[in-house]
Amino acid sequence: MMHLLAVKRLIRLCGATMLMAAVCLGQAAPAKKAYTFHGKVEAVNVGANSLTVNGEKVEGWMDAMTMGYKVDDPAVLKIIKAGDQITATVYEGDMTLHKVQVVPKGSGDSKSKK
Repeated sequence: MMHLLAVKRLIRLCGATMLMAAVCLGQAAPAKKAYTFHGKVEAVNVGANSLTVNGEKVEGWMDAMTMGYKVDDPAVLKIIKAGDQITATVYEGDMTLHKVQVVPKGSGDSKSKK
């Protein structure tokens, strides 16, 4: 009888431990830090789902440079053209441009050099 009680306790303890582990592992990872990206589009590559952008320095993310970036929404490639000033959201550890928007001409929103 004592052996049966010990086995039941062990089963309960293992079950509780597994439940705690599942809860801990199921928690969402902390959100990556978001940054605002500004730049001038040099080229649009619909086939590669990317833009070549002369981007300004984004403190804490990347120095100023011209390079290709994937975009999160291919539909923006139909709207954006070379020469457009854009803003986008970028995330720590991610080289994709998210929520890309064209800065209206004459707007003071972008600090990009023309």
